[in-house]
Parts: sequence; C-alpha cells; structure tokens
Amino acid sequence: MNKPRRLESYAEGIPGVDLEDLPGWLIVIEGPDHAGRSTHVSRLRAHLERLGYAVAETGLSRSDLASRGLRRAKQGNTLGTNAFNLYYATDFADRLERQIVPALRAGFVMLTDRYIWSLIARAIARGADRDWIKNVYSFALRPDAVFYLRAEVEALVPRVLADGGFDYWESGMDLPMGEDLYESFMKYQRRVIQELDALGTEYGFETIDATRPVDENAEYLAERVSAMLAVTESEREGRTSA
Repeated sequence: MNKPRRLESYAEGIPGVDLEDLPGWLIVIEGPDHAGRSTHVSRLRAHLERLGYAVAETGLSRSDLASRGLRRAKQGNTLGTNAFNLYYATDFADRLERQIVPALRAGFVMLTDRYIWSLIARAIARGADRDWIKNVYSFALRPDAVFYLRAEVEALVPRVLADGGFDYWESGMDLPMGEDLYESFMKYQRRVIQELDALGTEYGFETIDATRPVDENAEYLAERVSAMLAVTESEREGRTSA
C-alpha cells in the first residue's frame, strides 16, 4: 500500500507545523529576472482555476512583516549585503508561516514566483558563503515541483529594455560589478544564472527554455502540473476507498 503523500522539510521542519496536515500542493516557478515567471504563474493559476482547483500565489517581497521595510531600504540604494540577504530571509519566513502553510493546510495549490533558490543564488553572487546561506533557508518546505525558466543573460537584455530599463539591484550595482548599469547587469545576472544552474542540478529542477514562445511554455506547464495534480488526487481517492 502506498504511503500517504506528504510535504517534507529540508531540515527539521517548521516548529508547530505537522506536515501531515498539509494536503495542498507547492509549485515553484524559478528563474532570473525578466525570464517570464510572473506571466507563467498568472497563466498557470488561470488554467488550474478553470479546472476547479483552489489556487493561491506568493512571491518575493510580499510579506506583511518585511515587504514595506525592504522596499524603503532599497529605495536609498544603501542596503548592505548582509542586510539585503537577511531582509529577504525574513520576508520568506513570514510568507511561509502566514501565506504558504495556511494555503497548503486548506488544500490549495500554492504557486510561488521564485522560492529560496533565487535568494540563495543572489546571496552567493553577492559573496555570501554557500553553506551558510543554504542553512539559513533549511527550514523551507520541499516543493512538489520546481520549474526553472532558464535563459542566457543576453536574451534577457531586450526584455529589460522593454520593461523600462536596468534596475539598480537587478544589475548588482550595490557591489558593483561594472562601470555602468549594463556592464554590471551582465556580470551579476550571469553569476546568478550560473548559481541557479548549479542549484537546479542539486535540487532536481525541471528546466524550461525561457526563450521559447510564451504560449508554448504556458501550455507545457499547464499539462505538466495538471497531470501531476490528477495523479496525486487519484492516489488519495484510492487510499480513501481502500
């Protein structure tokens, strides 16, 4: 007889949370800045809701506890590297407790626009110790699936320009890594992508070519996630009838 499906934690779990009581699904869309994550989260949510699933979503800087402070700190372009990393860790911890876990407990499909790996990759790109930053996020839940929208940095530049130009933080100008926004963006994002590639191999991401047509990738994601949820539901029904 199959064991009941359950989410797992990467480390010792979340204090006060019984992972057996989280019947929902945790689906992550990862990728560098301007890879199309938000678009695919939105389209995937619409698809799943049409199928009758209850869906919630979250993403970076959306916690009630830390988001406003983080935005204010970034506006001055004076946020130090350690403070940058810990602000985002606080934001994630608050969203995990107040958004992700409640949605999973209620049986929702929780879609998250980036998860811990973008945070880890960006921290390492800014010089953080690899083992230390992984340990910072070791309380995170292991997702049911991680889809990594991958693109080389050269393919991201036209999207950046179409979206209004280079951003100080997305370009790693707090380090900096070049003489201007463009040069720093290229070097910083190349380093982030390199780290995401390594994390994808380590944690088993499913890599998707982000340069393919949006409709093509959206259809693929819809099919993959729908099939995964249907299999899980079938297993649950089988255990119930048994």
